[in-house]
Amino acid sequence: MSTGGAGAGDGDTSKQQLFHLIKRFGAYVTFKISNLVSLSLHNLDIRSIGAVAGLAVAIVFTWRLLRSPGEPQQRQQKRQGASSSNSNPGARAGSIASVVPSEASLPSHDSRAQNVVDEFFQPVKPTLGQIVRQKLSEGRKVTCRLLGVVLEETSPEELQKQATVRSSVLEVLLEITKYCDLYLMERVLDDESEKRVLVALEEAGVFTSGGLVKDKVLFCSTENGRSSFVRQLEPDWHIDTNPEIVFQLARFIKYQLHVSPHKSERTAGNVFSAPALELFFGSI
Repeated sequence: MSTGGAGAGDGDTSKQQLFHLIKRFGAYVTFKISNLVSLSLHNLDIRSIGAVAGLAVAIVFTWRLLRSPGEPQQRQQKRQGASSSNSNPGARAGSIASVVPSEASLPSHDSRAQNVVDEFFQPVKPTLGQIVRQKLSEGRKVTCRLLGVVLEETSPEELQKQATVRSSVLEVLLEITKYCDLYLMERVLDDESEKRVLVALEEAGVFTSGGLVKDKVLFCSTENGRSSFVRQLEPDWHIDTNPEIVFQLARFIKYQLHVSPHKSERTAGNVFSAPALELFFGSI
């Protein structure tokens, strides 16, 4: 009778371990599906495929650890302990306590298997490209003003002296050019300002990625001219610092990002705000 009890206890422990593994597996699969569904199938990259392959390898490895040779030996020891308790009724209580292991004293191979599971099921951090695509809702055309967003300068008067690309925005800007048709635009006061802007963009490496060319950097002499550019291009997203331009375009553009160092009220449901372009993509 005691031998059967030991076998049942061992079966319960294995079931609990298997249930715990399945529960963790389900949580991980749910996380991966939520990430993969947010991206279109043609955008799956090698890291996503590698994650799925790694999942299969981890499951097989974990199962082999749980089925390691040490398990039959433990079962045999449990049966011997149970038999000895039958011959010595006085020691039965102590024998049962030694046969049924606690969670704090799991065998070493079970601990190794648990460590493998814990390490593998860590949340997968999305790449910057995945964040950009998700934040832009898979938008394919983006227009963006230069002053205060891409450039350090904030007024056309400053461009008459110098033009400086913000280093913190460069990585995000290049990532946008990989997935979107990007147009940069700005109001300038003279031809020399145009040249300074183009030279600054070129020296920063904006044109080396292949996604942005000089012909897609547009200049105008008025704020209304920039607004006209945006309406003619009909982008999925427009990025601007002028609240009046953002308000005027809200009826015509699907989404807009208002870049402002000061927190502003949301003027429309399709208008988002952030203190800087790169901070808009800081998290998903």
